[in-house]
Amino acid sequence: MKIVAVCGMGIGTSVLLKMNAEKVLAALGIDADVEAADIGVARGAAQTADIVLTSDELAPEIGDVPAEVIIIENFFDLDEITEKLTPAVQ
Repeated sequence: MKIVAVCGMGIGTSVLLKMNAEKVLAALGIDADVEAADIGVARGAAQTADIVLTSDELAPEIGDVPAEVIIIENFFDLDEITEKLTPAVQ
């Protein structure tokens, strides 16, 4: 499974979201490749990804992709990430 964590610049918040998504996936026992990306890279990466995690503001910029786009409001909130990611990975 391939997951792309997206923020505007691909440096800070996407790495934070990537790390928190990896924590959630480990707790769920799910093996996945999680990649941090900026919006430009994400458009291409999302073409081969299963899931894209991003903010409400950036979701429309990703465009029409085959991946499931999941909106995360608070990149620090492991409970929110778990709640929204679990149905997509099971």
